[in-house]
Amino acid sequence: MTAPTTPDDSPAPHAAYTACTGYTANSRTTPTRGRHRASYDRELVHAILDEGYVCHLGFVRDGAPVVLPTLYARTGERLYVHGSTGSRPLRAAGEEPGLPVCLTVTHVDGLVLARSAFHHSVNYRSVVVHGTARPVTGDTERRAALDALVDHVLPGRAADCRPADARELAATAVLALDLAEASAKVREGGPHDDPEDRELPHWAGVLPVAPAYGDPVPAEDLAPGVSRPPYLVRERRAG
Repeated sequence: MTAPTTPDDSPAPHAAYTACTGYTANSRTTPTRGRHRASYDRELVHAILDEGYVCHLGFVRDGAPVVLPTLYARTGERLYVHGSTGSRPLRAAGEEPGLPVCLTVTHVDGLVLARSAFHHSVNYRSVVVHGTARPVTGDTERRAALDALVDHVLPGRAADCRPADARELAATAVLALDLAEASAKVREGGPHDDPEDRELPHWAGVLPVAPAYGDPVPAEDLAPGVSRPPYLVRERRAG
């Protein structure tokens, strides 16, 4: 099964994804394969980012590459990334000029099953952001960023929980990354078998993939009379 970089003869993304109305392409944001799948449309980039909440943050530590999964949230043209005050990337980000990073977010929308093993693929939507991360040090921005992180995972939750106290704030760190170098990449549609394989007796098509949320499970020590909040009832990510 091939990775999300599929053969270049696959069709381009939907027309709504191809309008270059936002970010500017450069050598770091232009893919080497499947360039027709790339988009710099601001609304598309924002939509992909807003639908997820786990990113992978890549950087170099002691001369070696490191990739960490963590939570993120978007506020306008800025991403906030959750971290710990004791982590190396946070310490490095505090040094001038900051920490060069590459942040990625990917949604898998379907498994593409072809008649040949080579043409198996994945329908996906992804965003790659390059830039220099800096630590958020001001109390006002840091509190706003932490609220954004909580609400990005579950809208409405930040106002329905105790905010961090001084000790918790001291133990929690947030990185800020501006959306200056960002691009999206999308693969959709069915398999693209070679003409000579299309009569083979193997099923071909797409197996859709989507996240699902179960019923909320209350804590065993939940105080009597605490009802389920409305945002838990309405929250169903379309993914």
